[in-house]
Amino acid sequence: MAEAERLSLHVPEPEVRPGDTPDFSKVVIPKAGSVARPPVDVDPKEIRDLAYSIIRVLNRDGEAVGPWAGTLTDEELMEGLRHMMTLRAFDARMQTAQRQGKTSFYMQHMGEEAVSCAFRKALQDGDMNFPTYRQAGLLIAGGYPMVDMMNQIYSNEADPLKGRQLPIMYSSKDHGFFSISGNLGTQFIQAVGWAMASAIKQDTKIAAGWIGDGSTAESDFHAALVFASTYRAPVVLNIVNNQWAISTFQGIARGGSGTFAARGLGFGIPALRVDGNDYLAVHAVAKWAVERARRNLGPTLIEYVTYRVGAHSTSDDPSAYRPKTESDVWPLGDPVIRLKNHLIVKGLWSDDRHKQTEAEILDTVIAAQKEAEKHGTLHSGGKPSTRDMFEGVYETMPPHLRRQRQKAGV
Repeated sequence: MAEAERLSLHVPEPEVRPGDTPDFSKVVIPKAGSVARPPVDVDPKEIRDLAYSIIRVLNRDGEAVGPWAGTLTDEELMEGLRHMMTLRAFDARMQTAQRQGKTSFYMQHMGEEAVSCAFRKALQDGDMNFPTYRQAGLLIAGGYPMVDMMNQIYSNEADPLKGRQLPIMYSSKDHGFFSISGNLGTQFIQAVGWAMASAIKQDTKIAAGWIGDGSTAESDFHAALVFASTYRAPVVLNIVNNQWAISTFQGIARGGSGTFAARGLGFGIPALRVDGNDYLAVHAVAKWAVERARRNLGPTLIEYVTYRVGAHSTSDDPSAYRPKTESDVWPLGDPVIRLKNHLIVKGLWSDDRHKQTEAEILDTVIAAQKEAEKHGTLHSGGKPSTRDMFEGVYETMPPHLRRQRQKAGV
């Protein structure tokens, strides 16, 4: 009897490693404007191909083309550019503050600004986002005060969360921003539950869940798809595919599905992929999905194809697992530059105006930083009261916490 072939395990490997030449030749980029825009009430079975393509609006000449174009006015486009520029300037100042020891931790959005900034403009006040740690653009575009964001990062005496959250894990019910969880994946199923509750109450508000490509390997991702599809929850489920988890490439989490969006097909959920560095395309797809949810047509799964330019966090060194020049050859470009060029083509912007706006935004960010630092930073100035750690956990404080608070002398 012939000896049986020994079993082996397949472990996916990235195309390139540090020191290799970056190569995105296998990333298929459809021509801008080439992907059809289906009606909002389309049967998901009729648009299965959208889970494998990429919806794009801006072409290489900076023009908006195709059926997904035209969802934003000139004023909204300029506002969107300012939001992305503000987030980028905010990131730079807070990254430097972390290096100066003013806070313990920070995470940048470099290269991903269009995803959250454009999505927020498709929502209404009262809708609720269940974000990850790289969607601060939802707050910037939603008008949340930068000073409050910085106070939270510094964990100072004016921190709206009273030092209870890791820096950058914001929370604001009034601005539709559910508390960020460090346990990745939890927010996806929470978004579906919140949306189901809204429907049960016969409210008009929808929810949006957010997850990164790496966290789609978590069980909560799949549980969210089960409940969303079964109960047709009014929710938009967003996957930000920035090519890298903390240090592993997207192939580890994607498995054999081909794309992350394709995972929605088995649940009967309409699934789309969009150019995450195209502000106009992100807004158009978000608006389509939001309308679908609001019209009781059920959930939509969206994969944003983008790239994390910077490190995963201030605790990460990406040069250890990817080529240093990889971001330079990312084929979908820079979202800020692409929208800037589009506005120049439309005659609404110029290089000089861009530089002036950059300076104005930087002044605003610096002023906010100075105001926040008056209330303290990580190692100096005012801190939240020790008493705060005992408050807000229970409606009525139980005896054991009351005793602990007394022992602490607060």
